[in-house]
Amino acid sequence: MDAPADEQFPAREGTAARAGSRLQAADGYSKNLSDLFYDTLRDVYFAENQIVKALPQMAEAAQSPELRAAFETHLQETHGQIKRLEQVFQIIGKSASGKTCEATLGILKEGKEVLEEYRGTAALDPGILSAAQAVEHYEISRYGTLKAWATQLGMQDAADLLAQTLAEEEKTDQLLSKLALSSVNVKAA
Repeated sequence: MDAPADEQFPAREGTAARAGSRLQAADGYSKNLSDLFYDTLRDVYFAENQIVKALPQMAEAAQSPELRAAFETHLQETHGQIKRLEQVFQIIGKSASGKTCEATLGILKEGKEVLEEYRGTAALDPGILSAAQAVEHYEISRYGTLKAWATQLGMQDAADLLAQTLAEEEKTDQLLSKLALSSVNVKAA
């Protein structure tokens, strides 16, 4: 039998002893779900702005016309996603600003390495498609979380905007999977 949750994760010295207490952040200020929502929103805003810079390079490098078109379409969608994020910032009464997202920077760096190492080879398109899907999966995770938090916080307008973007990210991921299986991977094999 599993131990009760409070025994599985005993309180550490210097933190609140039991659930229901507000924990103090490292900076000494009390943090809550609204703060986490805002920080994560800033993270994804930064990520989307980095993706806008990377997608044209990926589209230009793509050898498959279908993959190039998918990247170009998603670039246009990403501009709309940034506008929706800016609307969410307005809903919460904050200025739109990014917070460096190391995860996105790392994924994009890996994609750039694939682009450089496999340029001119049959494996280029599967490589950049894979890198694009890594970005999509990260975004799907973030937007799903933000949508759930917005709902929990009673911000239905924000949740609806985030749901629109989540649906686009899922659709793009499905398209990339279809392209991989139907043509891109086949041509490289």
